[in-house]
Amino acid sequence: MQITNTILMVRPATFRSNEETAVNNYYQKSNIDLSDAELLEKAQAEFDAFVDKLRSHGVNVVVVNAVEADDTPDAHFPNNWISFHANGTTALYPMFAENRRRERREAVLETLEENGFTIENVVDYSSAEAENLFLEGTGSILMDRVNKKAYCALSPRADEELFIEFCEDFEYTPVIFTANQTVNGERMAIYHTNVMMALGEDLAVICLDSIDDKKERKNVVNHLKEDGKEIVAITEEQVTHFAGNMLQVIGADNQAHMVMSADAYQSLTPSQLKTLEKHGPIIHSDLHWIETCGGGSARCMMAEVFLPKN
Repeated sequence: MQITNTILMVRPATFRSNEETAVNNYYQKSNIDLSDAELLEKAQAEFDAFVDKLRSHGVNVVVVNAVEADDTPDAHFPNNWISFHANGTTALYPMFAENRRRERREAVLETLEENGFTIENVVDYSSAEAENLFLEGTGSILMDRVNKKAYCALSPRADEELFIEFCEDFEYTPVIFTANQTVNGERMAIYHTNVMMALGEDLAVICLDSIDDKKERKNVVNHLKEDGKEIVAITEEQVTHFAGNMLQVIGADNQAHMVMSADAYQSLTPSQLKTLEKHGPIIHSDLHWIETCGGGSARCMMAEVFLPKN
């Protein structure tokens, strides 16, 4: 199964532009003329409205509250530190920012078990942090769970050897490339694969222009076509509006929906929207403050739960 009806989301308890992630997340803005308390109020309002919208479309959302004392300003992006798999395995990932490592909490796993999900075993890669090696979950890894392929854009937050180790452990074929964006006239690695690419059941949204190496670009396209994915190409400008940061989920009546932010939706052309809507209705929600300060968007906020029910 490529997409799921159950999503884990973490409600922020602290919120600001994370000073530790800003060094290689060029989408974050820190010169905001609001207090942290005002920003938190806005982020929580956006979070709550997003959860309500997903639930109104029949998506099962499990919400866990972040812990204020932990001071984790990116806690609402849980997909970076955890992933859930249909065989009952949960994977924990090494995080680039030290204050994000506090997001890994046993309580999150306990909440899922209280909701009737079975966790058979945990594969923990977080010890790689001691060697300054990182692989930030489904931010770094895009899994084609049906065709057993995993796509990864290498960056300071996605180590190649660690990614290959993950692929060996979970029996995925690795598809490796580098995706860049222009920052002050220089080509710099995009910090997460899921900023420039999204995989659905039978479609792929991807910024091919960000893959500067022609061989790598051709290899990615070949893999997607080989697996019958309809490719929706987005521009580098659309990536800055988080148009690559989407996730396909299952809502009411087993209907697939593509989820994205309002900014991403507004950046897409009528032709792109028409292609996406062929694969199911679109859900979009205003995430302005979360995107502006957090440098992440809708997909980053949703950790898909594929665990078996007990």
